[in-house]
Amino acid sequence: MNKTIEDLAARWLKPGAEGLGKLESRVLQSTIERKTIAHNPNDAYAAHQSFGDKVADGIARFGGSWTFILGFLAFLVLWAIANAWLLGRDSFDPYPFIFLNLVLSMIAALQAPVIMMSQNRQSQRDRIDAAHDYAVNLKAEIEIMALHEKLDELRHAQMSGMPDQITDIRSDIALVAERLKRIEDRLMTAKWSSGL
Repeated sequence: MNKTIEDLAARWLKPGAEGLGKLESRVLQSTIERKTIAHNPNDAYAAHQSFGDKVADGIARFGGSWTFILGFLAFLVLWAIANAWLLGRDSFDPYPFIFLNLVLSMIAALQAPVIMMSQNRQSQRDRIDAAHDYAVNLKAEIEIMALHEKLDELRHAQMSGMPDQITDIRSDIALVAERLKRIEDRLMTAKWSSGL
């Protein structure tokens, strides 16, 4: 089965060979070579992550967790209790908590860009996953269409051979009927000659 990408594209894809992208060409080539196209995109993605990417993802993962929210809420409550009631006049950040406000602003100023970097990487990863899913789905569709073609060819070959088989069966039935007729004639002759 010497097929080319152009043959398969013309047969199974609407745009034909001239409208194929790199991904579609790769899928058709894997179909011709009978190779799988599925792979784990997480492995390649993890291999290309820098230390900064891993740190940013870790910060974003922790900053968006209930552990961070509850821990930070506990920190705020302890800060307010320590500065308002326990330390009284000797508190280092009295009631409007200006220093706490400054700390919160700095944390937010640092955390927001790190989370945005992580989200950008996640959207890039989602695009890679979507392209991989498309390739696997396209390959599955092409393989299913190829199976349908093979079944149609088998059915056609079977149907085209049927008239010859029917003719052979008819001639076999005619031979059997002729032999039965001869046997019946002999039995009748034997019956009449024995006088029954």
